[in-house]
Amino acid sequence: MSLEIQQIINSSFGVSLASALGRGLPPWLGHRLSDFVAERISARRNSKMVQAVRANQWVISGEKLEKAALDEAVRQTFRNAARSIFDLYHYIHDETATDRLIVIDQSIQQLFEHQEFGQRGLVVAGLHISSFDFVLQALHLRGIQPLVLTIPDPKGGRRVEFEMRKKTGMNLMPASVTTLRQAIKHLQTGGVVLTGIDRPIPDAKYYPRFFGRPASLPTHHIYLATRAQVPIMIMVTNLQPDGRYTVIRSNPIEMKPYPDRQVEILENAERVLRIAETFIRKVPHQWTISLPVWPEALEQVPD
Repeated sequence: MSLEIQQIINSSFGVSLASALGRGLPPWLGHRLSDFVAERISARRNSKMVQAVRANQWVISGEKLEKAALDEAVRQTFRNAARSIFDLYHYIHDETATDRLIVIDQSIQQLFEHQEFGQRGLVVAGLHISSFDFVLQALHLRGIQPLVLTIPDPKGGRRVEFEMRKKTGMNLMPASVTTLRQAIKHLQTGGVVLTGIDRPIPDAKYYPRFFGRPASLPTHHIYLATRAQVPIMIMVTNLQPDGRYTVIRSNPIEMKPYPDRQVEILENAERVLRIAETFIRKVPHQWTISLPVWPEALEQVPD
């Protein structure tokens, strides 16, 4: 049953239903419904999705959370995830309301307007804190049009999300050998490429350390930045107590060259991830990855 629930949530039907509810319900009711659904999902301890979130929250806590505290961390994580999903679909086509809802740091706007790091390109690395999509929305509404690399060959609910983003005018490309080459050229001409870096991938070539453990995370952002000789900047959204979302960033991170290509990828990936860890530690229950980043931790989490 738990697997069926996860399949429904990630299916085209599940995403379409969430979108319809987001568009049709007022925020006060939508937030109550989001909380209700999140409570029911987080209570299903046998669900693979819940087990993944438990393991992820346990690792990022420094492996210190005991059962009761971990249960609460999981519950809060699902509540934050559900709230962000509702808000995204409720406001996605309302630019005026979205502009009020998303608070973008002035330094971010200045960074893109004045190219404070020169006329070079920039890789923006997104984390799934609060709502990754609100980073895209915030940039898009302010006339910033990065090339957005998405997961390869999106299917089901991911395909529906992809098409929804496309309709807003975002420049989206599923990651592939061809699109990575295009992204490098885009960066070399001073363009901006945005991509996620914390969603685990199958059969990873590299396993950079993340919160002290090797993790099956993508490293294509490092490949792009080192090939194009441009910096990486982490950008995230934080949900605030007043219900608004603040977009914040790191300083640009310059890539360090190494004679050995594998060492270069791993060392730079871990430098970026160490900075990513600081963003996650500030709002751990807003980190909404629901796949196991460290599969071995699934067997180590306190029952």
